[in-house]
Amino acid sequence: MGKSDTDLLYKRRVYMLAQTYFVKDNQQELLLHAHKYDFDMLFFDQMVDFQQAMTISTADDLFVVDLDFLNSLQGADASRKMFFGEMLRQLPQNRSYVYLETSRQGSRYQLQRTLVESNCLAYAEKPISNESLIEKLFNLFTQKRRPDMSRVLSLGNSLPFDPGALKAQRIDLRVHDDLETFHTAVKQAQPDVVIIDEAAFRKSPAVLKIIRYNVESDPSLEIILHQHTPDAALTRQATEMGMDGILSATDPAVATPQLINRINKIRINKDLINKDRATGLLNKIGFKRKAYELIRHAEQEGKQLGLCIVDIDKFKTINDTWGHYFGDIVIKRMSLLLGAYVGEYDLLSRFGGEEFVMLFWDIDRDSLMAKLNKMREAFNAIPFEVEPADIRHFAFSGGVAFFPDLRSENELFLVADEKLYVAKTNGRNQICS
Repeated sequence: MGKSDTDLLYKRRVYMLAQTYFVKDNQQELLLHAHKYDFDMLFFDQMVDFQQAMTISTADDLFVVDLDFLNSLQGADASRKMFFGEMLRQLPQNRSYVYLETSRQGSRYQLQRTLVESNCLAYAEKPISNESLIEKLFNLFTQKRRPDMSRVLSLGNSLPFDPGALKAQRIDLRVHDDLETFHTAVKQAQPDVVIIDEAAFRKSPAVLKIIRYNVESDPSLEIILHQHTPDAALTRQATEMGMDGILSATDPAVATPQLINRINKIRINKDLINKDRATGLLNKIGFKRKAYELIRHAEQEGKQLGLCIVDIDKFKTINDTWGHYFGDIVIKRMSLLLGAYVGEYDLLSRFGGEEFVMLFWDIDRDSLMAKLNKMREAFNAIPFEVEPADIRHFAFSGGVAFFPDLRSENELFLVADEKLYVAKTNGRNQICS
């Protein structure tokens, strides 16, 4: 395996600051579980060593601090609360932390307040099994992935938003000025949020129902009224007609964070529906929604697409031999590998079990086949420790279909599935198109 592939597979680390006895008692087991999930752990029982090591860390790493370590430094100091806050501030301030606390510590509101105000990424309560802690850390790694682009479509251009701040949060704000064609623009853009300016709503309140009652509209679409003048009757009318929210702020410094917070909440809700809980990838529902839109864009822009179905070879044997827990680890590491090779406009999903589906944007046949075979070879090279000192390697097979040779997501999927069957019957560990 080449250096670039090794970097893709093993670039994640967890830096852990804890008491000496905790490190001695748990280090070996934590490392065993962490390596199965494809990340490494570094342990520290001295603050200065922890601080120094973090100078060479990256934004992709995670940092765990056991509060018992900080408490051990406080001793019998009477100013416990202030000293605890001061100790937290000794941690490098350009990183966020996962804090481990006891149930007694978690019951103290002031301590919790200090904690969440001190670069807190997350916190967990002890006792927690090493296996569970590693799984939670893996989930945090998946959450650190860049969020999907969210789209906001506005009727009217008097909105008080900072476009640069929205773009930094991967929010695409589009403005449409024509009231009579706005419902068509909503259908085409498939936005996450629609904002209707007060003047447009006063002119034609029916625009809300025209958008809402379209059976092709996303049922989760949020429609917000931007009401910049106080008018209780207008607010009541909009609410009774089904408006999801009223935005009254006119200062970009206020309105922009409000919209970002709302988009983040929408992302969480959509992730619950459209994402696979085990891997953080799109599930079948989420993939089909996004694939429909991507195919439509490819047709409009004259781009080529490639759809690939990949399936881990002999996965039932893996589960039967080493158990479903180990099978889940293979699936999660497969998801990390595939994710390292897909681009910003590509789609990656887990359809269930050991089957993954990818849709690649603007790619020709030869380029896609070369990329898929590179992914296959990289997966072949991953060492899986099924038992101490017992290393195994696994494989996957894939089938590929191309747009515009095939025009719909369903046609692409059926042909790719046929090619996957060919790959399996021809000996596995290959990609067929």
